[in-house]
Amino acid sequence: MNPALSRPAALRALGFLVLWVVVTGGNPADLVAGAVAVLAASWASLHLLRPGTSRVRPTVLARLVLRFLCQSVVAGVDVARRALDPRLPLNPGFVLYPVRLPPGPRRDMFTALMSLLPGTVPTGSAAGGLFIHCLDVGQPVAAQLAEEEALFARIVEDLHGND
Repeated sequence: MNPALSRPAALRALGFLVLWVVVTGGNPADLVAGAVAVLAASWASLHLLRPGTSRVRPTVLARLVLRFLCQSVVAGVDVARRALDPRLPLNPGFVLYPVRLPPGPRRDMFTALMSLLPGTVPTGSAAGGLFIHCLDVGQPVAAQLAEEEALFARIVEDLHGND
């Protein structure tokens, strides 16, 4: 193996191993499958994102994670409140959100992040927009998503610069 790849490969493998142990609860019976999964994930990771091609800044990444966690809690409480309210204040439906990010990895990352937030699920795309299933179409879903997208675009720009 190329010495320049040794450290990044070891760090990625260690990260995947930690993730495997967390997911499986550290069950020794799962370690053989885990070793295979770690090797495959490390190999794919090294080929899909070569070491040195990304300039991740920990503070910016922490900002994105913190924002996501806060939004998840707020949205989760709202979903639970709506679901448990005897009047069931739901007005589900679809909204076409005119996404500004161009097709590609950044839009895919934003779509994946959006799918993790309770109450909104991207379900497809058409004509430069994303179809979003939401719990209440009477809420300003498109405005909220535009705010999230703008923040996401700024954070990704800070993370990666002008790739």
